[in-house]
Amino acid sequence: MPVVVIAAVGVAMASPFHHHHNNNMGAAAAACTSASPAAGTTTSTTANTGAANNGTANNGGMANNGGTANNGGAGTATNNGGANMGGASNRMTTIQSRYHHPSASASAVTAGAGNTTTGMNNTGTGNGAAAATTSAAAGAGAAGATTSAAAGTTTTTTTAAAAKPTCTATAAAATTTSAAAAAAATPNPNCTLIVPANPLTAAGLATPYQLVATNPAMGACHEANANQSAFVEGAILTADGQLTLYDPLVIDQGTQPAAPTVPAQVPAGSTVGLWFGFNGTNLTLQSAAGTNSLTQGNCVNGAGASIFGQFAYCNAPAFFQTANQEIQANMLQVPPVGTATDGLPCPTTRDFSLVDQDQSDNVVTHYLATANGQTAQMNAASMAKLGANVTDLANGSDNLLLNKFVDPTLGCTPFTKPDQSSDGQASGALPLDELSAMANQQAPIALVPMNDPMTLNNNNMSTNKTNLYRAGVDQPQIGQAAADAGTGATYCTNLFGNPMGITRVFKDMAIFQNGPSVDPAMATNLFTFLAMRANQSFTNLNCQGLINKPNPIALTTNGQGVVTAAVMVPLGQTPPQAMAGAGNGAAGGTTATTAPATTATATPTPTMTMHKRPKKVHW
Repeated sequence: MPVVVIAAVGVAMASPFHHHHNNNMGAAAAACTSASPAAGTTTSTTANTGAANNGTANNGGMANNGGTANNGGAGTATNNGGANMGGASNRMTTIQSRYHHPSASASAVTAGAGNTTTGMNNTGTGNGAAAATTSAAAGAGAAGATTSAAAGTTTTTTTAAAAKPTCTATAAAATTTSAAAAAAATPNPNCTLIVPANPLTAAGLATPYQLVATNPAMGACHEANANQSAFVEGAILTADGQLTLYDPLVIDQGTQPAAPTVPAQVPAGSTVGLWFGFNGTNLTLQSAAGTNSLTQGNCVNGAGASIFGQFAYCNAPAFFQTANQEIQANMLQVPPVGTATDGLPCPTTRDFSLVDQDQSDNVVTHYLATANGQTAQMNAASMAKLGANVTDLANGSDNLLLNKFVDPTLGCTPFTKPDQSSDGQASGALPLDELSAMANQQAPIALVPMNDPMTLNNNNMSTNKTNLYRAGVDQPQIGQAAADAGTGATYCTNLFGNPMGITRVFKDMAIFQNGPSVDPAMATNLFTFLAMRANQSFTNLNCQGLINKPNPIALTTNGQGVVTAAVMVPLGQTPPQAMAGAGNGAAGGTTATTAPATTATATPTPTMTMHKRPKKVHW
């Protein structure tokens, strides 16, 4: 069996995580790398503060990018010499930003025999300086608390520095401004994906995409490196309502696939959509030499020079328009989500119990990678040719989190369709999840807000960029009749204050504790992983600044920085770990012994494990 590697964006790269991207720091900042501390070591990584979003020029030949003219000529991506493409992004500002270890950005991990309790009560905005305040109370009896920290925990109060990120965990890149040294210390987080000619046709789908460094001075990009892997997910919808999937392959520029790609079947009159995911920070789309493939594919990488980061799409609005018309005509059926074991509707990608700082991003695609760095589509023919010594590359995404972890744990079944590139096996996919969410999600409905790090433009909220993102995931446009206003405060309130938000996960703690961790190196089970992800999202969405309330979730980590427990209190209160001796949140450590915590039930070995590099914590 292949070794499975699931990369969660932002975990170990450039000192952050998932999520993110469009708001980039200078090249020198990319050198910061956060590592798990050794016993007796204290590690602190500060939040990102660099100027955002002016590092990547618009992909040449890019169509439908908010009406912005192409910068850099047809088929050419321009990155202005790599300026402001350092890889530290707004989504990665805290805790390896999205699914890495809760010790990056506004938190500190104190290793040793005891546990560290971290309450992310950050007051910074976006990528700015943030302050984290944590301390432990004796006992865990505060009203509304759901869990308590383990006995013998060590609680730390920390404040994050402003200005520049600093790293004390690993050495090399932190002591030099050389781009070459930075590349040696950490994989280049900013890569370009060359889109083949006629990407919406059968020939285009079967032609490999090519991965290359956006700025070679920052180091090479390699698809087989799970920290840099890019993914493409296609959906083919016929005129009579038949829907299949196809995952185009990504290879390194100048190489060949490890196994032949599967011919794609695109019946006449079909509508094809493409979605992209990335395990690094910024993925730039570029037309293949001598083509205008981005225009041919109606591809959207962001709003002009301000790219989304880990996400992009081609022809998605047309695909969803056709799909919704066929659903209305009863030609295409979307199954009901059903009822979860907790008696509530099964979650969708628009459920506030599942979303995070950048919902509806990345894809479910898998590839096979060989020891020599070649890649192949995931199917029986590839496995037969390559043998068992291959790695299963996967994209850390909300969709994969829902399909492979949350749904099975709650007794739910994802919406699937046959994947042409994978022997016709049933598979989930981003477009399927969004169609299911459109048909099934009940209020409150989570829609991409303007404080989503992927939709910020130059670190400012942007209605235009948010609407461009929404168009790629079948969500109503801000400003349309009956549409929401996209306000971050409302999003934060629903996520952390509504009973159908993350509160559901804490209410169902016993259920989620029996689910496998997405990454055992970050959290002990599915519950602690989801709690960690929510804790980070509060900071990365700047919820404290928007609603003037402290982070209601506090985490307990062991000496290796793995989240072992979490507590949540009603929005507006302070978690018990942050009460005793917290004072006004000034810097300084306060420790107290907490009541013993119940030992969680052992969880089964997950089918997939997250690569220690990063998104979105990349999920």
